Amino acid sequence: MTAVLSPTELRETIQKYVLDALPKPEAASRPELAEYARLLRDYPERGGKTLRGMLLGYTGLAYTADLERVLPVAAALELFQHWALIHDDIEDGSDERRGKPALHKLYGMPLALNAGDALQARMWGMLAQRRVSYRVLDEFVKIVDLTAQGQHLEMTWMQQHRFDLTEGDYLEMVAQKAAYYTAVAPLKLGALVAEAEPPAGFEQAGIKLGVGFQIVDDVLNLSGDPAKYGKEIAGDLWEGKRTLILLHFLRETDRGERERAEALLQTPREHKNADEVNWLHRRILESGALHYAQEVAERMLNQGMAALEPALLELPDPRPARMALEVLESLVKREA
Repeated sequence: MTAVLSPTELRETIQKYVLDALPKPEAASRPELAEYARLLRDYPERGGKTLRGMLLGYTGLAYTADLERVLPVAAALELFQHWALIHDDIEDGSDERRGKPALHKLYGMPLALNAGDALQARMWGMLAQRRVSYRVLDEFVKIVDLTAQGQHLEMTWMQQHRFDLTEGDYLEMVAQKAAYYTAVAPLKLGALVAEAEPPAGFEQAGIKLGVGFQIVDDVLNLSGDPAKYGKEIAGDLWEGKRTLILLHFLRETDRGERERAEALLQTPREHKNADEVNWLHRRILESGALHYAQEVAERMLNQGMAALEPALLELPDPRPARMALEVLESLVKREA
């Protein structure tokens, strides 16, 4: 029986496949194109959890698909993550990504945007070269469309200074922007690469897991260890993100604090007062908003894992299925 790659081995294999598909600065014909290669390789070389590619890979292997068939699709999904993050950082005005300045902060917005576009082209090219099935391609179209749709919701709420949002609004947005491509799509693609029909339970469990992961990320954005988190602490407040935490705080606080917070959140990032951001950050930490969000996340993560475990373990090869569950479990329990 063939040995199953460990999470570290699978992560490194996927990351190597991604980097091997990108241009190398030393092979460039001129200095400008060497810089172009450095831009395309920047986010991939920063590493990351490779959660999506690993979940896809282990699911495909659990369906007994060969690693050679699974690997290009897992790498393409990681390329999606890289170019989407470049665009997301530009749209949000983020300062940091994975412990370093965001790409547009290093090279300027036009060059960073161009690099994101180029990585998207490489993603589609990787899939085309392997002649993946129509259903795999269609799933990638759905990933891009749903993520953009969720991003549009979030940006529109910020542009229109919306503070009348409910928990249901947040959950709908996150399900589209983050949860689908984080958990649902990797599970479905693992099945589709193996030419199997993804069970309905993959989507139901994946949405709960993906939303739970995003809420945990929102919590870490305000309370995480800067050395481990990899992004700007309180960046969501600087950017005015409508998180579950913020909506709960605004709903529960008194009128004076709500009006003060809303005035700050409506102010463009470059004009925000650091003392006011620090005040809001402190008040949220002092309130019960983080605890509330953590309870919601824990409930969704537990429900998602409970639904997904039997669906994965009944696949033809339970060994990689167990590895997929271990990867998810490590994220459920993550701290920063």
